[in-house]
Amino acid sequence: MPVYVWKGKNALGEKRKGEVEASDKAAALVQVKRLRISNPIIKGKNKDLLAGIAFFQPKVTGKDVVIFTRQLSTMIDAGLPLVQAIGIIEKQQENSTLKKLLDIVRADVEAGSTLADAMRKHPKVFDDFFTNMIEAGETGGILDTILSRLAVFMEKAMALSKKVKGAMIYPAICLLLSVAILAVILIFVIPVFSEMFASFGKALPLPTQIVIDMSNFVKAYILYILIALIILVYIFKKIYGTAKGRLSLDRSLLSLPMVGELLHKVAVSKFTRTLSAMLHSGVPILEALRVVAGTTNNKVIERAVYRVADSIAEGRPIAEPLEESGVFPNMVVQMINVGESVGALDTMLDKIADFYDQEVDQAVGNITSAIEPLMMVVLGGLIGGVVIAMYLPIFQIASLV
Repeated sequence: MPVYVWKGKNALGEKRKGEVEASDKAAALVQVKRLRISNPIIKGKNKDLLAGIAFFQPKVTGKDVVIFTRQLSTMIDAGLPLVQAIGIIEKQQENSTLKKLLDIVRADVEAGSTLADAMRKHPKVFDDFFTNMIEAGETGGILDTILSRLAVFMEKAMALSKKVKGAMIYPAICLLLSVAILAVILIFVIPVFSEMFASFGKALPLPTQIVIDMSNFVKAYILYILIALIILVYIFKKIYGTAKGRLSLDRSLLSLPMVGELLHKVAVSKFTRTLSAMLHSGVPILEALRVVAGTTNNKVIERAVYRVADSIAEGRPIAEPLEESGVFPNMVVQMINVGESVGALDTMLDKIADFYDQEVDQAVGNITSAIEPLMMVVLGGLIGGVVIAMYLPIFQIASLV
């Protein structure tokens, strides 16, 4: 809806100005006059030059969606009609991208669409899991309860993701710093020593010569090295973008020591919590499994979950194909078997997820504890080795003197 800016004087003669949303200028004038503004001047608000470029628009974060979900749950629980509740949230929304999206969703619902179908038009913000949960809530007449569960689930998922990213960011930063420091030494510091050693007229120690040769190589081919790195990153992204390449890389990641264990535990936690949330909301197990498979972010586990869904479609219990997949730990399989036997599968899945959340905490702590001294040794070894190599000729001259 267009935005109009206005200015004028109130009943006390004080100057006032503001903005209103209206279908046209006449409607905007009516809104302003309701504020008891005399002789208002109204004109359309100038559009931002970058407004039409998606790259420059704010992203809708997981936190934005969680806040929206909680607000909508509270308003529906208080008895507000769905269209009105979405409209209220839209008006107070600070994220312009989400504001526009909610305006479209509200218009679709007002035109007769279900909330789930209206949200399915925006898969980048509302994924299959989210929309299926909403559909289950609308069908069962418990939309407020489902929205509340969704918010809790998303908060836990975000907390889990934050832990994993925190564990990965630290070594990545240390590695980048090491490479940057080493590059600065090779490009700017070593050449100074090299010129000084050239005046000695004697053969340099082997470590010193190796470092100088490395410096000369980096200085001569730095542009080609950077281009090669960019090409390698591009090739990696292309390979990772294919189903076969993604599967191979995900399998390799799971086989890594410590890191693979962490990723495996995260995937099990996410699988069990997501499946629990969907089953608890009344989503059929086959549909739930196929949605959950796409949320694991790991092709190895995704394929295993699809196989489980196919086996259940043939009439088998869930525990058997889970065990045959070889992806899920025996404890998880046994607990799911018990939960299915007593008719409390969703509750058992929740307990497994809670347990694996604790396991993830422990795995993150183990990785951090192991990486800190390893990084110090690597960084110290690289920098220290270069420094010692450059001082060896000086030590030799000092001993001769």
